[in-house]
Amino acid sequence: MKFAIITERKNPPDRRVVFSPETLLKAKQQFPEAEFMVERSGIRIFPDEAYQKLGFEVLDDVSGADVMIGVKEVPISSLIPNKSYFFFSHTIKKQPYNRNLLRAILEKNITLYDHETLVDERSNRLIGFGRYAGLVGAYNGFRALGLRDQLFSLPKVETLADLEAVKAQLDQISIPNIKILLTGSGKVAFGAKEILDHLNIKEVSHAQYLTMAFTEPVYTMIDVMEYNKRKDGKVGDKYEFYADPSGYESNFMPFAKQTDMFIAGHFYGNNAPFLFSREDAKSPDFKINLVADISCDIDGPVASTIRPSTIAEPFYGYDPQSEQEVAFNADGAITVMAVDNLPCELPKDASEGFGEVFLKSVLPAFFNNDKDGVLQRAKITENGQLTPRFAYLQDFVDGK
Repeated sequence: MKFAIITERKNPPDRRVVFSPETLLKAKQQFPEAEFMVERSGIRIFPDEAYQKLGFEVLDDVSGADVMIGVKEVPISSLIPNKSYFFFSHTIKKQPYNRNLLRAILEKNITLYDHETLVDERSNRLIGFGRYAGLVGAYNGFRALGLRDQLFSLPKVETLADLEAVKAQLDQISIPNIKILLTGSGKVAFGAKEILDHLNIKEVSHAQYLTMAFTEPVYTMIDVMEYNKRKDGKVGDKYEFYADPSGYESNFMPFAKQTDMFIAGHFYGNNAPFLFSREDAKSPDFKINLVADISCDIDGPVASTIRPSTIAEPFYGYDPQSEQEVAFNADGAITVMAVDNLPCELPKDASEGFGEVFLKSVLPAFFNNDKDGVLQRAKITENGQLTPRFAYLQDFVDGK
């Protein structure tokens, strides 16, 4: 079995990689029967020489490998027929911009495994960059606060060496007396929580948050059963909600009336109620004036997120009354941070963390006959067809 670490070809450039040199060496030691090669790259956070020093071949042509391992989508022109690929394909939600990519994968007889579809038998994701999205997203939210209100000036994460350097910057600032709301219960939300806790912002209960005034910054963390409620007034159940949210409506406004800064770290499922609408944001009781939207669903559950922002220009303003984009520091605007590729700003830490999990949870499946079904569950295409688990994408492929 020959594995290739492929170079990232998508623009804007992504410096992340699935395996750092040290983690790839661990993989080689753990699976001596495997062969690992590295495609030459001028943008990867770890230079080619770091792989060569540990004994790996760095090549211009890795077409001799069986399994290609990357991070972002591979351009159609670079796909090699009859290979297996790992990357984030952004196709499983029928994303229109990648319809042709999925078609090409089928036409080229490629076996596609998506990092997002690597799940355990309970469908819990095994791998992802969620923690790093949460860390960078929360930091960026405070960076926006400091710049907008002229309180402090934090540097961009991409200019800092690693997570320790990020936390060292946070040690130099103080947060004003604001109330911060954090949604979610997964890796993204807990990544954001790491930043809040590092800043020594006190966590309070939902009841305290909704009813009390404080003389210091505080935050509360809520999940779907706090910001949604059953329409019939009965007690909600989150598993019922996940299965069918149609009997639920948003219960977000009580929190919006008490919140200055909102960090959106939740996962938004199809057909779930929006957290707040454009009409909600017009209410004089709506207090949120800064949204760090890590989830970044456009024109969706967080009404102020009208487009993704970029690492180069991470902030914009949303005027609730006109429903238009304005300057991020405009009077009356909600300041929005909606960068949709946050982990790219912390490529070293993100790559190291991702590779460790890939080595532990995914790579063994190639050598133990996939005894836990990890590869089988993750496989989107095989032999020019969609696998049964992903047959629902056929209409999407067909253009319907």
